[in-house]
Amino acid sequence: MTTSHYIAGRWVEGQGSDCISVNDPALGQPFAELMAASVGQVDQAVTAARGALHAWKSTSASERAAYLRGFAEQLGQRREALITLQMRNNGKPRHEAEIDLDDAIATFGYYAELAEQLPSKNRDVPLAAPGFSARTRLEPVGVVGLIVPWNFPLVTSAWKLAPALAAGCTVVLKPSEVTPLIEQAYGQIADALGLPAGVLNIINGKAETGAALSNHNGLDKLSFTGSNSVGSQVMRSASAQCRPVTLELGGKSAIVVFDDCDVGQAVEWIVAGITWNAGQMCSATSRLLVQDGIAEALLPRLQEALENLRVGNPLTEEVDMGPLTSQAQWLKVAGYFATAREEGLQCLAGGKALDRDGWFVSPTLYADVPKDSRLWTEEIFGPVLCARRFATEEQAIAEANDSRFGLVATVCSADLDRAERVADALEVGHVWINSVQAVFIETSWGGTKGSGIGRELGPWGLSAYQSVKHVTRCLG
Repeated sequence: MTTSHYIAGRWVEGQGSDCISVNDPALGQPFAELMAASVGQVDQAVTAARGALHAWKSTSASERAAYLRGFAEQLGQRREALITLQMRNNGKPRHEAEIDLDDAIATFGYYAELAEQLPSKNRDVPLAAPGFSARTRLEPVGVVGLIVPWNFPLVTSAWKLAPALAAGCTVVLKPSEVTPLIEQAYGQIADALGLPAGVLNIINGKAETGAALSNHNGLDKLSFTGSNSVGSQVMRSASAQCRPVTLELGGKSAIVVFDDCDVGQAVEWIVAGITWNAGQMCSATSRLLVQDGIAEALLPRLQEALENLRVGNPLTEEVDMGPLTSQAQWLKVAGYFATAREEGLQCLAGGKALDRDGWFVSPTLYADVPKDSRLWTEEIFGPVLCARRFATEEQAIAEANDSRFGLVATVCSADLDRAERVADALEVGHVWINSVQAVFIETSWGGTKGSGIGRELGPWGLSAYQSVKHVTRCLG
């Protein structure tokens, strides 16, 4: 694969110095490679987006909506190929890969509807002062850079790309170098739909490419999803240019289980929150707070459920959990297993890498983890669950909020008034009550504290790519 970059409506060969190896994590072996974009090609992509901006933002909302519906339809037509690629390059079980694709399709459809509902360009604003009139306009923010992660490719890019195009922005998209292939579908679809050249540009590469994009002075906004360490670099780049940035970063989220909860249901919600996508989620509920009265019944059932999960190659086996997506992530998680042994943590399940080809680890549960343990405070990004007990509602809220992150949380209780009360007290961006992590397009996504800046999805996702202009006129 040499023509791996989509710039100004054309597929071009990479001219960078990095060769990107694309791996099958279930085998631990590469199956494709491509050359990264050069710094010059990043500049070409931004220049193309800038050149296409005026014409694209001048199109009607209904025209943009038609393109977005076209993206949704074309994704559906490529269904089996994209599901297979998601399984092969990410290691996702089939049912997870199917949900990813359905999510991307629904996102484009949703923002097509929102685009059609956009108000007219001018809206009168009533003023208390006589002698003046005022109107407001919602305008596209301009050329945006989108940098997306490897854990949910296709999905995270849809969450950014669809509202950006709906708002009238032009885009330079940089996929992760770990999973660079599946986003190529967006360029192929742009070709098939006749999307004007330069509206969507896709560049692949490693850190050098990402830095060239985030530092480029031709961008009007940058949206990044990924680690806090890289996010801080992106934020520094944005501050140097004094331009807006949306950051969706890490998490160390809590799931709070009260003693009136059904044990079987609680186990289901806990397992889903830590093993979906092999725990490689910023929203993974990796801190389990369990009330004293239910702990003795819950923890053995949870241990059994984790030990009985089917872990394997999703392309050849029926599995509940696949491998970690990269060797680097596998080594990172293995390092936390070593830290747990050094700290003397009580391991009830897992705690080890699996002795087989590929980058597999066991679903893991540690009990009675101290609050100062690295495993309790740091984002691991793997199927590693740490449990602590609590006595009162006030204690549960305090311990759940005792984190530098604030992305999501889950509350499990038969007392719905209490569950709602606790949800309101948690310092996070999204709370589930008695549920798996069902993410709906109409709701917002994003966090507080160190989990990021801004929101995606829902109408908030669209407004992130819009600029507000007021025009005030003297009538005298």
